[in-house]
Amino acid sequence: MNRALAGAAAAAILLPAGLVAIFTAGPAGATSGPTPVAPAAEAASPEMLAAMQRDLGLTAAAARARIASDDAASRTQLALRKRLGATFAGAWLAPDTKSLVVAVTDSAKAAEVSAAGATPRVVSRTGDQLDRIKEGLDAAAAKAPSASVPGWYVDVKTNTVVVQARDTAVAQAFVKASGVDAAAVRVVATTEQPRLLYDVRGGDAYYMGGGRCSVGFSVNGGFVTAGHCGTTGTSTTGFNQVAQGSFQGSSFPGNDYAWVAVNSNWTPQPWVNNYAGGNVTVAGSTVAAIGAAICRSGSTTGWRCGTVQAYNQTVNYAQGSVSGLTRTNACAEPGDSGGSWLSGQQAQGVTSGGSGNCTSGGTTYFQPVNEILSAYGRTLVTSGGGTPPPTDPPTGCTGYEFSVNGSLSSGGSAYQPNNSYYYSSVSGTHRGCLDGPTGTDFDLYLQKWNGSSWAAVAQGTSSAADETVSYSGTAGYYRWRVHAYSGSGSYALGYSNP
Repeated sequence: MNRALAGAAAAAILLPAGLVAIFTAGPAGATSGPTPVAPAAEAASPEMLAAMQRDLGLTAAAARARIASDDAASRTQLALRKRLGATFAGAWLAPDTKSLVVAVTDSAKAAEVSAAGATPRVVSRTGDQLDRIKEGLDAAAAKAPSASVPGWYVDVKTNTVVVQARDTAVAQAFVKASGVDAAAVRVVATTEQPRLLYDVRGGDAYYMGGGRCSVGFSVNGGFVTAGHCGTTGTSTTGFNQVAQGSFQGSSFPGNDYAWVAVNSNWTPQPWVNNYAGGNVTVAGSTVAAIGAAICRSGSTTGWRCGTVQAYNQTVNYAQGSVSGLTRTNACAEPGDSGGSWLSGQQAQGVTSGGSGNCTSGGTTYFQPVNEILSAYGRTLVTSGGGTPPPTDPPTGCTGYEFSVNGSLSSGGSAYQPNNSYYYSSVSGTHRGCLDGPTGTDFDLYLQKWNGSSWAAVAQGTSSAADETVSYSGTAGYYRWRVHAYSGSGSYALGYSNP
């Protein structure tokens, strides 16, 4: 095999349209990076754009621009979280959605936030401190009656932990009984009364005896959904009542996730039903920033959109508390449980429950999809390749800061993360691990932007399916190229950077 030709071809590839720069500027004196461009207009289906216009009051052009700006903010947030370390205290989009606000506990870090194109805000508590306070409340969840205390979450905008209260006195007693620092907790009155959305689906319906729920996202061998829909071993039939599969794992309460293995009559596809005669294609699972627009699909209410309000909320359902949910102001109704949440083409999670309805408005929570994939060792089926992934996914790359999954047909290539790149502001070691399908020859290249094109600076090109790469490099723009030299199937990529 001619590895030299493969490397030369990679080095000559120009920056493709659709990439988004993480930072607006690099270090002083650094070589200019690739020209930032907005994500492609196809990042959302016409149906999703229409729903964003209806629910967020946007024009078609503004909806497309929102997808682009939200994606850029999400990537900037990820990079700054790493660079700021223990001083990071959360990030969110400003009300005008045009700027990312980043909270830090060290005023000396404000300049670094500004240099990244974000707006700094100095606060007193770190994100880790707020998380520990919330964990204290989680540990005392049994002392919070669900009828009086619907839930609690970290509110990075106010640098506090919010406890929602239908009965303020009961909520205050819960906070006191938990033993956490009450000064860091705000008790906020609410009329919300979350309940599980049992008889619902987000994508296509599936049935468990007399019950019905929704497919969340396709994964290798089946799909993920809400844990409250069924227990391990529960049999399912599809939307057409044909035998489909069974629950292989289910967790509820505590979590609200599950995965269902399907039989040979069913083929997982990278699609979400748009309820308008077509599909939305799933491209990845990059986590959206707080304040980003988000849409969900459900058989009862179709496409409904809102914004991400908080991560890691604990919801105190009558059936038990569930932690780690994402809070949104998109509405949902019975018939929407277990369904798909998307930001652009990026999978976000599966519907857990909520309060309110789509007439008066409401709050809905979802279980993040990346946690489900990690819990069950599943791989999200995306638009990265034409061959369905095998039943047993590659899982050999662990201990890396970031992980990406995809699939390729023989001869194909994919660029990670998410057909984009990342920026390293300091020198250091870049490490990558590729776990390819058994019996194939997959290769891994680390590429760096040299001012006019991408050039391979390190590579793993053995005749095996698995590769590891380590490279000590200077500050700059980097990306990983996964190449299916021979054979097809699903791969897992783990990587860490300075």
